[in-house]
Amino acid sequence: MRLRATAAVLLTALALAGCGGGSSDESPGDLLSRAKTTLDDASSAHFVLTSDGATGSGSALLGGEGDIARPASFRGTLQVQALGSAVDVQVVSVDGTVYAQLPLTSGFSVVDPATIGVGDPGALLDPESGISQLLTATEEPTLGEESRVDGEVVRQVSGTLPGQLVADLLTSEDPAQDVDAVYSVATDSGQLRQVQLTGPFFSADAEGSYTIVLSDYGADVSVTAPPTG
Repeated sequence: MRLRATAAVLLTALALAGCGGGSSDESPGDLLSRAKTTLDDASSAHFVLTSDGATGSGSALLGGEGDIARPASFRGTLQVQALGSAVDVQVVSVDGTVYAQLPLTSGFSVVDPATIGVGDPGALLDPESGISQLLTATEEPTLGEESRVDGEVVRQVSGTLPGQLVADLLTSEDPAQDVDAVYSVATDSGQLRQVQLTGPFFSADAEGSYTIVLSDYGADVSVTAPPTG
C-alpha cells in the first residue's frame, strides 16, 4: 500500500514538472515558435541593446536601453554615432510618433527616427515587424548548448535571417547579405532572453554585431508623450 502511494506521488510530481516547460526533445523551430508566442503575449519588456564593430563617421545605432510597452510605445536612451562620436539621445515613442531630446537642446521634439539612424523603437513588440518576427523567419534553425543564466536554464538556437528583414528592424549597409542569428530561450518559460545578430551593420565589407537582451516581461510600464517646444 505504501509503495502504491509513493508511486502515485512520483507520477503526480512528474506530471506537474512537465507542465509549463518545453519538452526535452523540442525541435529548434518549435522552441522559436514558443518564444515568439510568449513574447507576443507579453504586455511589456525591458530592452538592452549593445553593438560591436562600428566603423566610419556616419550615423549609426550603437546601443540603448529602455522599456517597450504594447501596443506601440517606448521610453529610454539610445546611443547613436554622429560625426564619429557616440551621443546619448533620450527617446520616447507613442503610437507611431517618435520624440527625441537631441544634443544641445533642452526639450523634446518630434523627429523622423531615421535621422538618428534608427527605426521606430515603439514597434519592437509588434508581432509583424518587431523582434519576435525574427524568431519564425529564421532559416535552418539548429539547437545549440544549454546553459544557466542567473539560475535559469536557457537553450541556444542558431540560424540565418534575410538581410532585408534585419535592415527594416535595425539597420544594414547591405541588405542583400544574410545575417547570422543566435537566440537564447528560457526552456521553462519560453521567454526570449537574448538575440545575437552578426552581419554588415556598419560596413558592407565587414561584419558587425548587435546583441539584444530582454527581461522584465509583463512589468507595469506606462509611457506618455512628452511636452514639446
